Parts: sequence; C-alpha cells; structure tokens
Amino acid sequence: MESTRPKIGVYICHCGINIAGVVDVEAVTEYASKLPGVVVSRNYSYMCSDPGQTLIKDDIREKGLNRVIVASCSPRMHEPTFRKALAETGLNPYYLEMANIREQCSWVHEDKAKATEKAEKLVEAAVAKVLLLEALEEKEVDVTPACLVIGGGIAGIQAALDIAEAGFKVYLVEKTPSVGGHMAQLDKTFPTLDCSACILTPKMVDVANHPNIELMTYSQVESVEGYVGNFKATVRKKARYVDFDKCTGCGICAENCRLLNRIPSEFDEGIGMRSAIYLPFPQAVPAKYTIDPERCLQLTKGKCGKEGPACKASCQADAVNFDQKDELLEIDVGTIIVATGYDVFDAKRKHEYGYAENPNVMTGLEFERLVSASGPTGGKIIVGRDKKGEGGFEPKKIAFIHCVGSRDKSLGNEYCSRVCCMYLAKQAHLIKDKLPDAEVTVFYMDVRAFGKGFEEFYDRVRREGIRYIRGNPSEIYKKGDDHALIVKVEDTLLGTPMEYEADLVVLGVGLEPRQDVREIIDLFKLSQSTDGFFLEAHPKLRPVDTASDGIFLAGCCQGPKDIPDTVAQAKGAASSALTLIARGKVKVEAQVSAVNADECRGCGLCVEVCPFGAIELVETNRQGNIVNVASVNEALCKGCGSCASACLSGAIQPKSFKDEQILPQIAVLGVRTE
Repeated sequence: MESTRPKIGVYICHCGINIAGVVDVEAVTEYASKLPGVVVSRNYSYMCSDPGQTLIKDDIREKGLNRVIVASCSPRMHEPTFRKALAETGLNPYYLEMANIREQCSWVHEDKAKATEKAEKLVEAAVAKVLLLEALEEKEVDVTPACLVIGGGIAGIQAALDIAEAGFKVYLVEKTPSVGGHMAQLDKTFPTLDCSACILTPKMVDVANHPNIELMTYSQVESVEGYVGNFKATVRKKARYVDFDKCTGCGICAENCRLLNRIPSEFDEGIGMRSAIYLPFPQAVPAKYTIDPERCLQLTKGKCGKEGPACKASCQADAVNFDQKDELLEIDVGTIIVATGYDVFDAKRKHEYGYAENPNVMTGLEFERLVSASGPTGGKIIVGRDKKGEGGFEPKKIAFIHCVGSRDKSLGNEYCSRVCCMYLAKQAHLIKDKLPDAEVTVFYMDVRAFGKGFEEFYDRVRREGIRYIRGNPSEIYKKGDDHALIVKVEDTLLGTPMEYEADLVVLGVGLEPRQDVREIIDLFKLSQSTDGFFLEAHPKLRPVDTASDGIFLAGCCQGPKDIPDTVAQAKGAASSALTLIARGKVKVEAQVSAVNADECRGCGLCVEVCPFGAIELVETNRQGNIVNVASVNEALCKGCGSCASACLSGAIQPKSFKDEQILPQIAVLGVRTE
C-alpha cells in the first residue's frame, strides 16, 4: 500500500465560488497532473463533502495512491476530515498535505490570472513537500476519571454539578472563603427580576453536599503538571485559623471581635463593614468563619487586648486556632475547567466622574449591595452615611451612566461588556419600585438589549417614567457644600449641552479580566485575546476549548457575558470535559517535536521557549561522557515549532515540518514564471 515509488493524488476544491470564482480550477488541475509523482489530478465542487471524500478514497484503493494533496481551504478547517478519509483506506493519515488556495489565494486576490498562477505554485510546493512526509503514529493515554474546576462562581458551580451528576469526581477550588462569586452579590437578575440569592443558594448548597464534589474554598491552585488525561495539581488550602470541623457558624466570635464592623467588607464592595473574623455573607457556603490574616490584631501584632483574643475566648466550640498552617494537597485529574470570572472596572480610572472624591458617585455593583435586602442598609436606598453607618438620606434625583470602562479606546477597553445596559435598566426599575417619586435619568451611548426578554424589559422600564438621554457625560462635580452633584453632558440627539443635577450617580462599570490573569495564564499555559480575556481554540466551533488539550473555559474568564450565557458555556465546558473522562482514553498529537540527541548541545534554550512545558534536559551517555540532552514529552507537545526556531544547532524539529521538508517548498515558491 505504501510503496517507495511516489503515487500522488491531487484534489482541487471549488469551494462553491469561494475558490472557483477567482481561481481557474481546471487550469490548476491540468497543471498538477504534469507534476512529478502525480498519477491522478481531479477537481470537485466540495472536496470535504461525502462524495468528495469518496472520490479520494476510491482513488487510493484503485490506483494505489500513497500520498494525497488537497488544495482547498485552511488546514485548520478540514485537515482532520481528510486525514480520517485516508485512515479509512489504510493509508497513514500523515501522508496528507493541504495547499491553502482559499484564505491564502482566492480570498486575497482579484486578478484571476495571477491568482491561478499562485494556486498552481502552492500546489507544486505541496507536491515538493508531500514526497518527503513520514508516516506518524498517534498514541493513546489513559484519562484519570476526575475534573478540576477552578472558580466557584455560577460557571464553576454549574460545571461541577454537571460532571458530578454524571458520576465522576470533581475538585472545585475557590479562592475566597465561600462559593457564589459575583452572582451572590446581586439583588435581582434581569429581565425576570428573580431574587439572585434565591436561585443561586440552592446550587451552592448542592455543590457543598454532593458526594462526588470535593469543595475546596479559601484555596488556590499553586502548580499544574502533566498533560491531557493526566494532570497533577498542587492546591494550597489556606489557613482559616478556624477549625473547619468544629465551627458551627454561630457568629459569636465576630460579634466579640475587637474590630467589630471596622473593616470594609469585600462582599459589600466597601459600603458595609465586617470584623476581622467573618462570614462573607449570610448565605455563604460553607457557613464557616475565617480570620483575615492581614487585619487580625493577634496575627499581625501578636496581641489582641489585655486578656487575649476575644473571638477565641467567646467561641464555645473552641474552633479558633491561631496555630493553624496552610496545607498543600496534590490531586490527580484528567481534565481542567477554568472558570475564574472577572473583575469590575475600577471607576477611579475615569477621573472626570469624580468617583474617588464623591461618596454619592458609586458603581453598579456597589448599588447592588445598597439595594439588596442582605446589604448594609437592609435594602433601603440610603446614601451619604458616615463611616459608622449612621445618617444619610434618600436620593430624589438619580442619574445612571452607561459604558463606564467599556467601548472606550482611551482606556484600552474597546469591547462591549454586554451586561451594563440591562443591569442599569434593572437598577433604575428597582429605584422606581422603592422610591416611586424619585426622578431617574439614564445617560447612554446606545442600548444593546440583545437577549431573550431584554427588549421587552427595556420598554417596560421606559414606560415606568425613567428618562433615557443619549449622551456620554464629560464631567461630574460637586455643587457647593451640599450633596448635590452636577453631571455635564451633551444630548447627542438634540445636539445641545446640558447640566443635570443629581443626588446620586450610578456608574455602569463594565467587566474586565481579573488582576491575576497573568498568573492563571502561566499556570495553565493559556492565551489571551486582544481584549485581555482568555482565548478560546476557535471563536465559532470550539468556544470552550483552549490550545491546551484537556483544559476548558467557562464563564466570564473567556469574555463578558450574562448569567444565562455563563451557565450555557459552563454546561458546554462540562460536556467537553465529560467526553474525555467518559471515553477513558485520549489520543495525543502525532506531529510533535523530535530531538536528534547526537546534535543537541544541551543549552536549554528550547526548554525556556516552550510554551507548554513539554521539554526538559535529561542526562545521557554520549561516547562515554554524561551530557545534558533535550527530551520531549510527546503528550504535552503541541508541535508549535517554537523550540525549532530557538535551537542553535538544529537538533530539534517538529515532525512533518522539518527543514528538509519545508525548504523544497520554499525553493518552488521562489521560482517566478514570466
């Protein structure tokens, strides 16, 4: 079947008019038929279709082809399709070479004659390379039947539950003391106005109680080694200084803390206060207290009061333990789901809005905590309180501002955060519901109500008497000594400048990549898209996959999205992870780098540049001398070629892309025909 004499089949695809509309396919077919080693040259309207693949398979069987060239679209699109067709006939699938005459030819040219000439050269270059291709064999590795989910927001919770319900082990690691993420901070969800805590809390409890889920809150992944099917992760379980098993969640310790209600609460976005020993929020899961090591007097100063720590003395369960240490745990998993979420835009970066100077200018997430029944004011819209939470007033005139930190080139955030338009509409409705006589004005660039029921909700809000003015405010400043604020803005529909007086301004801040995004990228070998969020393998066809096999994305770490889309993507990531786990085995890439040990000088440059950590230096005996030589872990290698470009001696080369295979292609393309 695979004789030494080359028998090449060349197949030119019309791709409808994508190729045939610019390239003379018949001329390319005729040109290919005269190239050395080519025994058959054909063209077909859609080579990727079943009839097109059958054409190739029949020729392999009947004409004894041992090499195949398909001139069509990008290999990224259909190379697996044609490899499978070759494998079905018994021909090694890596005897396939594709010539991209769509993206690299027909789509970028208008002159038919020149495009046809270029297509002919691309096919000829493919012929020059295909003669030198080698048979490669794919390998299979076992898959550990467990999944690591990083991030305990709604995305991580949903993914963990789906996998656990399928009967597999899940390790859910959350950085903070409780699962829930940003969704737990919300009062209501748009457009249905469901209570956020009411729909989220049952899932939080399910995650904590599920027999197949090991919930690891207040923990962080420190390192990850291995490859798809066989990852080994080290997780640091941070010391809570509270015995997890003894703590009953009664709260007496927090009530007796000497710093009672003197530390800004992260959950309440700083507008509420907590103690040094705290439960993040009433519905927290697990309902176990944690001591803040950066604020606790006993941990920072070694002393808390004359009689010792009041929290420890008051704890009837004897759960407080200041001698507790961090624990390092090693876990083995087959797949990983990254669901690390997002940060909200720091409104201080928009200096013109005076967020840092004016307490009555707040972000949308701060307003969520203000209006929430579990918030610091019990759901009453009271602003202007002092540090003790006293005083304050009900605002009568409220302004909302869209697109703060989104769609702003000056800040580097050109993308739309997708949730701001609707959460501001929801918040405007909540104000009207609680303060019917309040005057509410929304300043917007444009309203993007794209989801199911969104447009109807937007119309409802406007019918409630909320005024929408198209314009992007240029400045917010305080008026005199009272609490009034002036919003300077241009009504872009009327083309007139205006000043709007408000008691409260709510900034519709967008979503940004987390501040620790670089750590996560280095940990899991992920890539970033231009907006700074994690890059998926393909924006249309592989939206939850990453370039690292076995690692998937879920939720807002991949890009801004609302809760329904987050849950949908989490279920997609869980399904993808389950596919590998349930199969029990997974194939690893065959086109990996290979080292010529005799030529390797052991400099380690390839180790440094490898983005997947697939190369290491190992000791070997070379003519009686012990030397360091690069060694490739084929299960980790993705065949990217970074190592080959860095190698000073040419000792490491990716299979199917060796110098001796590429140089003949370059030689062909360098020949100009007049």
